[in-house]
Formats: sequence, structure tokens, C-alpha cells
Amino acid sequence: MEDRHFDLLVIGFGKGGKTLAAAMGRLGKRVAMIEQSAEMYGGTCINIGCVPTKALVHRAEHPGPGSPAQWHRQAVDETRALTTALRGKNFAMLDTIDSVVVLTGRAEFLDPRTVRVTAGDDVLDLEADTIVINTGAVPTVPSIPGLRESSRLLTSTDLIDLDHLPKRLAILGGGYVGVEFASIYAQFGSAVTVLDARPRIMPREDDDVAEAAAAILRGAGVELVPNAQVTAVRDLDNSVEITYEAGGRTHVLAADDVLAATGRTPATAGLGLERAGVRTTPSGAVEVDGFLRTSRPHIYGVGDVNGGPQFTYISLDDSRIVADQLTGQGKRSTADRKFVPYTVFMSPALSRVGLTEREARERGLPVKVVEKAVADIAAMPRAKIVGETRGLMKFVVDRVTDEVLGAALLSVDSQELVNLVTLAMRHGVTASELRDAVYTHPSSTEAFNEVLAAPGKEY
Repeated sequence: MEDRHFDLLVIGFGKGGKTLAAAMGRLGKRVAMIEQSAEMYGGTCINIGCVPTKALVHRAEHPGPGSPAQWHRQAVDETRALTTALRGKNFAMLDTIDSVVVLTGRAEFLDPRTVRVTAGDDVLDLEADTIVINTGAVPTVPSIPGLRESSRLLTSTDLIDLDHLPKRLAILGGGYVGVEFASIYAQFGSAVTVLDARPRIMPREDDDVAEAAAAILRGAGVELVPNAQVTAVRDLDNSVEITYEAGGRTHVLAADDVLAATGRTPATAGLGLERAGVRTTPSGAVEVDGFLRTSRPHIYGVGDVNGGPQFTYISLDDSRIVADQLTGQGKRSTADRKFVPYTVFMSPALSRVGLTEREARERGLPVKVVEKAVADIAAMPRAKIVGETRGLMKFVVDRVTDEVLGAALLSVDSQELVNLVTLAMRHGVTASELRDAVYTHPSSTEAFNEVLAAPGKEY
């Protein structure tokens, strides 16, 4: 490589970085994409995040022939094949653009415009006008005596690629990652125990929504242990022993494997950010403004590494903001994001957008809350057709303006339904308009006709 100066250098092959690299490359800009592992072309989502976990969700919900262990192994093999294919397509997406070069190696800043790439004994120093940090986040392993040293410790990255099906799986953490894996592995046939330090799972949700989700998990065989303070982890010959405090007593749980599902930490270690003059937050994230500029205006932070919501679609929107800075009017910012939805892919999925009932009432808003169990929604025959009638639908509506303030959808197809609700909220479509719209039949969407017509509670 004779010319080592680039218009754009991206560190990390995640959604935001690869989208921006491709867009700038197609404009004829010289772009360097640096990825530390050939197993991570395409980023977290397709390799160790969204795609493989949701593939396992689907396969757990639709078991095939053979024993649970055999079906689990087949599901893991099929998921590996899927991620391998997607990884190759993602690499080709950039590799086929003449002005883009993909380099595999570890990146570190030497100064604000120079990045060193190291691969074994090979070292390459590159310069760029614009640099994008897109290194994502890594699983957080809490400092519990014996946990990090345990041969039975798993992170989410490990669990999606596990060759064996644990007969007994202990999960530390009742957040969204913990809940998803609890649902997946209970359906595969594992005896799953969730040890949560908090009073209940998914504390961001309303009590009734969280309890409905907990009831579904318990119905699938998951044991939920609230207020559990894990104090020690110890390996035995063929298992692991977890000691925890709960209810004023000391308990010991035996398991085959233990999953640490206690959050993710921005991946900034080893980047040499101090040499670039890039500030970080107390949590270790790259500090950015509303335009995703770091303390060095020509260096941007996109995706999970900037401490924002850890969703692939947020990383995608990050790329749009930076692209507008580089080639547009420079007006687009994170402040433009309204009503960002999310889905927890338990079975059935829980999707939510906007305010919870608790949040709306704490703000003193005049609200009407309508809610109905999926099993009781006569206008939603799809749930009965597919044999999934668990869950509920809940809407929080401004009773003065009739605007939808928020929705929690714990139901079949909720990951699709929530996008329609989000679009309605962004464009001021009222609850009455959603209620009275004409939807296809039989579909899950027509449940809105009935749920939003319910009397509800007013505050």
C-alpha cells in the first residue's frame, strides 16, 4: 500500500461503520475499514448478536425430530451456517468497492489523525481526514469471587455457539439478554434458573407487563429468583456451584453452565484514545455530541461504543447522522430520534415504544390506559391460528389529545406491530385512528380495533 492517506478510516465492521464506509466508497472516497477479527466481518449483529440469537429463538420455538440435545446441536449448526454466509456477504459488500480497503488487525491511535494497524508481526500506519470509531461493546462479567476463573462461565457470545445443551443453566441477570436466553434454552429443554439482583425482571417495564412476561417464563419452566445476591462461584468436577443470598438465607445452586447476562461495556480498551485526545465517559464509552462528534471534531463515535441505546438500528441511524455531516447539510442529529421502539425476543416477544404507564403518571400527564390479554381479544384470531395466545397488549393514551404516548405489546408478531405504532406516534396518528383503521384479516394488527376500544383506566 503506497498511499496510506484516506478520506475516511473506520475502526470496526459494525452496522454504522460498514454502512458509512460503503456509502463513502461509492462516492469515490478512499476508505479504510479496520476489523480486528475475520470472524467479525459485518459486526456484532450478524455474528454474535441479533441474527444468531433470533435464529435460535425461531428454532427453539419450532423443534425438529430427535432428542432436545440433537435438535439444539442442529440449531447451532444451522445458525453457524447462516452467520458464515452473512459474514461473507458483508465482506464482499466492501471488498467489491474499488476505493475501499478492508484490513484485518488491531487498531490503535498514535495521534489524532494516525492509526496503527497490527496483525501479528505486520504493522501499518494509516492517516485519515475523518475517523469513525465503531468498535461496539463486549459482555460485562461481574466481579464475583470465582466467576471469571470458572471453566463453566459463558457470555452471550459463548452461549450461541455452544456445542452441548446444558441440562442445568444458571443465568445471572434478569434483564433483556437474560430473559431472551432463559426463554430460548427452556424451550430447548434446559432447566433454567435466573438469579436477578433486583426485585423483578425487566425493571424498565410496568409491573403488570413484567409480571405477564414472568408468568410466561415460569410457564415454560424457568425458575426466577429475585433479590438474589451472588457471592461466590466454584467449579466442581463436572458442574459449577453458585452461592447466593436471598430472603435472608444462603442458598447453593448447582448448574452445568453459568451465563453472565449483566450488561455490555463499550469496547474502547487498547484503542489509545488518550493519544488521539478523545474523551470517554465514566462508563468507558466514547463521549459524543448530538452529531456524534467526539472531543476531536473529525473523529466520530457510532454504535454501541458511544454509550447510546445498544441497538443495530440505532447504529444504522448513527451512520446517517455522520453521512449528513460529511456529505449533506450537517443538520441531522440524535435529537431527531423520536419514539425508538425495542423488542425482547422471548416467546412470545415483548415490544415497547414510548412511555410506560408509570412514566406517564409520574409526569402528571392526563392519561387513559387500555389493556387486554391476548387470549381475550376476539378480533385477533391469528393468535389462535398459530397457537400463541399468551401475553397482553397495553396502550397509554393522552386522554386530552388522543395521542398514543406509549405501548407495550407482549404477543405474537409484536416485533412487527410495534413499528406501526411507532410510525403512528411519530406522525401524530391518534389512538382513535388506529382503533378505527381497516386492517387485513386474519392479522395481529386488527387487535388494535378491539384493544383501543376498551374502556380502560383514566388518571
